[in-house]
Amino acid sequence: MCKLEQSEGKKVGGREWIMGLKSLGLSGEKSKNSMSSRSKMKLWMIRATTTILLWTCVVQLMTLEEMWGPRALKGWPSCFMASDSALDVKLSSIPVQVANPPKRVYKNNGYLMVSCNGGLNQMRAAICDMVAIARYLNVTLVVPELDKTSFWADPSEFQDIFDLNHFITSLRGEVRILKQLPPRLKRRVERGVVYSMPPISWSDISYYHKQILPLIQKYKIVHLNKTDARLANNGLPSEIQKLRCRVNFSALRFTPQIEELGRRVIRILRQNGPFLVLHLRYEMDMLAFSGCTQGCNEEEVEELTRMRYAYPWWKEKVINSDLKRKDGFCPLTPEETAITLKALDIDSNIQIYIAAGEIYGGARRMESMAAAFPNLKGDSVGTIGSWIFPEPLLSDGSIGLSGFIGE
Repeated sequence: MCKLEQSEGKKVGGREWIMGLKSLGLSGEKSKNSMSSRSKMKLWMIRATTTILLWTCVVQLMTLEEMWGPRALKGWPSCFMASDSALDVKLSSIPVQVANPPKRVYKNNGYLMVSCNGGLNQMRAAICDMVAIARYLNVTLVVPELDKTSFWADPSEFQDIFDLNHFITSLRGEVRILKQLPPRLKRRVERGVVYSMPPISWSDISYYHKQILPLIQKYKIVHLNKTDARLANNGLPSEIQKLRCRVNFSALRFTPQIEELGRRVIRILRQNGPFLVLHLRYEMDMLAFSGCTQGCNEEEVEELTRMRYAYPWWKEKVINSDLKRKDGFCPLTPEETAITLKALDIDSNIQIYIAAGEIYGGARRMESMAAAFPNLKGDSVGTIGSWIFPEPLLSDGSIGLSGFIGE
């Protein structure tokens, strides 16, 4: 009995031993399976990471292709090659699409109407001032009216010169601008029931807050009939100065037709080599307003004096030209400009384009400059149609806007 039990015990032990080996085999297989699954997981993670990196590189390359694609197609020219300038002109002709800012929500204190006066430069600066004032006073600005009664007698409306829709939408995050008054208020203006006044020149922003804002709140509409130099240049909050700059360099964009005209003028000038564009500021209205008559004969002095008295809004009538010149308030004469260009060592063979209106005194006053710089072109020397514009600039075959370019 005992032997039998022992033998059976061995058998049982053998079975246990065999079963133990089998269990070890199963656990080994499981560990192998887990190791293989882990390696597959690592491989999958590596593939996924590599794919993400590749897609990131592709996106970056696509972005670079948009920026540098033309260069890549042309074999990556040097930064100083002439082809770059042509590329810059071509790219500059493409308008940049910028998302419009969200509208600013504020309590409207009333409506501000403005009538700009002066030349284009003066009116442009005035528009910048009026936008800043409207923003500061929390009022609604009506699209400014341009001057049609000045020496230039230009009948252009705001939308004829500037991109009106861009002007309104680009500034909607600062101030509300309307193309025209609401019908009820518009009828009031048509009946002449509107408070109109010229603001004080070179006023601080506090003047508009203390003097103009109460009038707007009282009458709902105030019309400012003079805008030249009506806001001080210095001593203003930085937010107002930044807004003035933003209006001037971003919001006041010329119409596509004028921008295209400007690009064609530059292209024609570049075809003839290096050039210098000179705005003399020596037109008849400038001399009459300032009273600067150096180099003018007696007849011209009398003509300028009559013109000064013909414009009632020009306050200064009796002007001592010599004293004004000594105080530094007179523009350089054409003769003095020629001397200045020589002193600056400007090449006498460079082409100079006189970008201005008709020079007062005409060819007589331009003789010294024409002698010093033979390649002098412009309205005053009678070559603007044959040399500077050898082809029509506008669709109707005309040159167009020669006076405007000078402004």
